[in-house]
Amino acid sequence: MQPRSHRTNVLSLVLLGLLAVGGCATSEGNPSPAQASPGATATPAPPSPVATTPVGPSPAGDAIGLEVVADLLDSPVDVATAGDGTGRIFVVEQGGTIRVVADDRLAEDPFLDISDRLTSGGERGLLGLAFHPDFPTDPRFFVDYTDIRGDTVIASFTVDPATPNVADPSSELILLTIEQPYANHNGGAVVFGPDGMLYVGMGDGGSGGDPEGNGQRLDTLLGKILRIDVRGPDATAAEPYAVPEDNPYVGTADALPEIWLTGLRNPWRIRFDAPTRDLWIGDVGQGAWEEVDVIRAGAAGQNLGWNTMEGSHCFVTDPCETAGLTLPVAEYDHDSGCSIVGGIVAHDAAVPALDGRYLFSDYCSGTFWTIDPTSDDLQDPEPVLESGRGISAISLDEDGSILVTDLDGGQLLRVVSAP
Repeated sequence: MQPRSHRTNVLSLVLLGLLAVGGCATSEGNPSPAQASPGATATPAPPSPVATTPVGPSPAGDAIGLEVVADLLDSPVDVATAGDGTGRIFVVEQGGTIRVVADDRLAEDPFLDISDRLTSGGERGLLGLAFHPDFPTDPRFFVDYTDIRGDTVIASFTVDPATPNVADPSSELILLTIEQPYANHNGGAVVFGPDGMLYVGMGDGGSGGDPEGNGQRLDTLLGKILRIDVRGPDATAAEPYAVPEDNPYVGTADALPEIWLTGLRNPWRIRFDAPTRDLWIGDVGQGAWEEVDVIRAGAAGQNLGWNTMEGSHCFVTDPCETAGLTLPVAEYDHDSGCSIVGGIVAHDAAVPALDGRYLFSDYCSGTFWTIDPTSDDLQDPEPVLESGRGISAISLDEDGSILVTDLDGGQLLRVVSAP
């Protein structure tokens, strides 16, 4: 029996190019591919400061900066930790490899190389990584990638304790295959929630304007946040996951039960805040607005509005019906950037300027902003840093420090307090 597969109607057999309808060349979706970068075979020098330009004081009156943790990466798009106390950092490279950084040194050999089974470039490739919350007792980690046909695959791999820095490519177990009608808006996020469930961020399938209306449909997994139970290590190809009984659309006619949230365009990076259990989402906009959404702990089934809304603004018709929609808590227009990178709520005592703030960025502008994560009102983001970099992911190290990937520069960075 094959892994579970969900297919959507294909309106066109021609995959659209990645030029944007508006804003900038990458505003159709998540960050564009990096320029060719050197092969990651050398051991970099110790961390060094990166020249950055603060854009005014942060809420605490101090500017922030970035320092290099690892160099010579090839199009890094995500970063994660195993939570096993080793302090290792795992960097996802778009071309299909995962690299290990230990003691601020980049390991020469990849942790995983599945470049032979995926399509990379544009908005495709190896896009997301999450380790099981019980790792290494449960030796699995989970990835999101676009396969040779360009469809999304959610899969698990295992790590042999005897070789903790090298995973077994042959251990792949495919949980989900989701057909992608176009080449863009693949989403790519996989994260575990505080409930132990795996959450998957899916874009609306691509093109522009959501021509198939996937964001508002319940018979497709596109344009959604999914929530599944990955079971124990005894999961099989026949039953690779279970649907939690408390998912909001379980038992709803003509609705796919894996759906947790609806109405997303292209969620690029979703993260849970551990203290509050809130889910934070950066949803890439169409031609005008980028947005930050938050789902408070215990909530489920919200409709985030796409393609009725882009940010807090009517998209298809104006006026539009907003009843029943959960609107963003922050947004910015394309004068400030054109491809949001969802971030984290900071709890890093070493960077007091950010403590208790939600920090996020933008691939096109490299600007970092913060907002008050306790407010549900629409906020104007406060800029705290102009990095001049192609930011692609923001995450947390095991010690709570803030990690950042620079897609174009091929670097793993850490947020620090500027002198």
